[in-house]
Amino acid sequence: DRGREVTFQEYFVQRRHDVAVSSLRFDGADAAEPAPAVLEALTAADRVVIAPSNPFVSIDPVLAVAGVRDAVVRRRHDVVAVSPIVAGSALKGPADRLLRELGHEPSVVGIARYYAPLANTLVIDEADADHADSVVAAGMRPVVAPTVMRTPELAAALARTVLA
Repeated sequence: DRGREVTFQEYFVQRRHDVAVSSLRFDGADAAEPAPAVLEALTAADRVVIAPSNPFVSIDPVLAVAGVRDAVVRRRHDVVAVSPIVAGSALKGPADRLLRELGHEPSVVGIARYYAPLANTLVIDEADADHADSVVAAGMRPVVAPTVMRTPELAAALARTVLA
């Protein structure tokens, strides 16, 4: 299997993330167009939020759609990302592994470096508070808060933090 391309379906479902990744490609992204009003919504929103999802397989496919990345970059000052990495690990899925395999540090600092062109602020978990200075050095403003949404109340508190 070395050197052979595998599909998203193969990687995530059939092989349960058990294939080393050296690059990603989003087939059809060059022909994709945003749904009606998406670009307008990105322009008009008070705040743009990048959810704590895998940056490579959840966020990047959306950003690959024509005009979306540019619209987010233009709003960088009003963009808040929530780190999907807590204490060096992904809470769910292979984000930490993909960061490492694709040449990024699997930490909130790696996330900060990856998202710095897109977002001004990175919400990081209290477990990563000691990395706040490195997040600043990566070009983002850190906000330290509980980010693990174990209950609806914790999720609501995180939403309030992100919107503030």
